[in-house]
Amino acid sequence: MVNTFKTTLLLTLLTLLMVAMGNLIGGTTGMAVAFLMAVAMNFFSYWYSDRIVLGMYGAREVTFNDNPAFHGMIRRLADRAGLPMPRVYILPSDSPNAFATGRNPEHAAVAATEGILRILSPEELEGVMAHELAHVKNRDILVSTIAATFAGAVSMLGNMLQWGAMFGAGRSSDEDNGGHSLIGSLAMAIIAPLAAMLIQMAISRSREYLADETGADICGRPLSLARALAKLQQASQVVPMREASPASAHMFIVNPLTGGGLMTLFSTHPPMEERIRRLEAAARR
Repeated sequence: MVNTFKTTLLLTLLTLLMVAMGNLIGGTTGMAVAFLMAVAMNFFSYWYSDRIVLGMYGAREVTFNDNPAFHGMIRRLADRAGLPMPRVYILPSDSPNAFATGRNPEHAAVAATEGILRILSPEELEGVMAHELAHVKNRDILVSTIAATFAGAVSMLGNMLQWGAMFGAGRSSDEDNGGHSLIGSLAMAIIAPLAAMLIQMAISRSREYLADETGADICGRPLSLARALAKLQQASQVVPMREASPASAHMFIVNPLTGGGLMTLFSTHPPMEERIRRLEAAARR
């Protein structure tokens, strides 16, 4: 409930930020055009993102005959979660990771790398795949698409505001007001897209916490997921996913991109220590 409220609040902040920038530009036409462009881009992404990302990582679909243990595990978890059976894929990567994609539970897919199938125990792997099915159950792909729509619209409005400020400031009849307007508009053009990106990443982190919680309920063993996360965090640093794209990093259960210090502010994943702490607390309850 807390994570859902936080997500709603952050989406509201993105909406207000976009409206404020539209008002600064001075009219609704530019805002409407930028928003429609962002909606069109994300509409395409929503309908075709599963094919794009699966193709990007060379995923191959597997059936029960190909891998009875893994495929059977997904079916049992989907039944527990009350979900239709998703398509199952394996990625040809030694880096241990997994993700879910698809526009809704009826058109979902879950994928795991060859690396994660090798290093996790069956109980740990079950916790990981329960986490991915939790993303499907919670419709996180829809939420992330909405967040991307607004963040993209804010970025476009920022570009419009920047060019409008530079070319429109000189036409002001009041030099001081024109200068103040130029500085304020340029500042907003820089700060607003950055704020939108941070809000979008905060939404992603919030949904990861929720997927951990829901995934632990689905598999019934929070500590199995906690152990898997700890193992994946360490192993992914030893064997990084070099083919990973920043555009799809938020989809994976652990961040396939490396970075520390200031970069943690821009991470799409919450701190691993906090995720494990919450799962251990859930196990004690």
